[in-house]
Amino acid sequence: MIIALVLSILLTIAVLLGTKWLFGDGRDPVALSELPSEQADSAECSALIDALPESLNGLKEARLVEPVPAGAFAWSGTDNQRITLRCGVQPPAQYTTLARTEDIDGREWLRVKDATTGSTMQTWYLVGATPTVAVTADAQSLGDAPNPVADLDDALAPIQGERLSPAAAPLAQLDSPDAENPSCAAYEQALPSVLETSSGTYRLVKGSELIAAGYPQDPQNTVAWMPDDDGLEPIVTRCGLAEPAGYEPGEQLQQINDIPWFNDTQLANGTTQGVWYALGRDVAIAVAMPQAVGQTVFVDIGDVIADTTATVAR
Repeated sequence: MIIALVLSILLTIAVLLGTKWLFGDGRDPVALSELPSEQADSAECSALIDALPESLNGLKEARLVEPVPAGAFAWSGTDNQRITLRCGVQPPAQYTTLARTEDIDGREWLRVKDATTGSTMQTWYLVGATPTVAVTADAQSLGDAPNPVADLDDALAPIQGERLSPAAAPLAQLDSPDAENPSCAAYEQALPSVLETSSGTYRLVKGSELIAAGYPQDPQNTVAWMPDDDGLEPIVTRCGLAEPAGYEPGEQLQQINDIPWFNDTQLANGTTQGVWYALGRDVAIAVAMPQAVGQTVFVDIGDVIADTTATVAR
């Protein structure tokens, strides 16, 4: 009995010592899922992974759970802190001609915030060269650092492919056969210059920026607001459009005050941008916006639509 107890204690100690030897400083291995990433096993991504530093922003290189996805790397801390890097991923849907990028040490990055309520996760996408690199961190892992990529400049040297081509800006490719409808001019002039949303403040974009983003110049029937926080997606409205192709009688609508809204959206991977049409008016108006800001924007813009356009029977 005593011998069995001693052996049990020794076995427990051995397991604890073995765990300490295996995991070293107590950090758990990091599990990363497979992502659509056709270039993850490219020579450029392999060279990047080999050149990455062992520590980043106070975190150390993490052990990855097998099977390790190609083009993946991570740094971790002892308190659930984690920064992950993926190379060769698909470009983010948020990267459009209207997106505002930032220059970090001579490289062009697009910051995208996770729209999940309560999340502080952000991803920086390298869009100024290919293959596309994505670096993700939350507020705890960032600490006081403005971003997690400033110390990766040397390691990113192998990423020298052509700059990514941005996708079309929200609503930019829609036809606007009724853009000269007088209701459009009244609607656009009555829209507020600032939109306060649950996600932050949005401010009116100058016409020159809209033209540069590919929106029509004449007539200019587009109004857009960009967020003070560049990690969020814009809000865009256009007037005088064709009726939504996806709408059929009997479709489910969302009634907010005087305006019934039709959601004509097929969400792209990684984005929460939705497209909504105000129905039952004398001119077709669409609004593209992140779903998180919808309720506030529906009310503010919907009231302007109700005041500046006429009701028609459908």
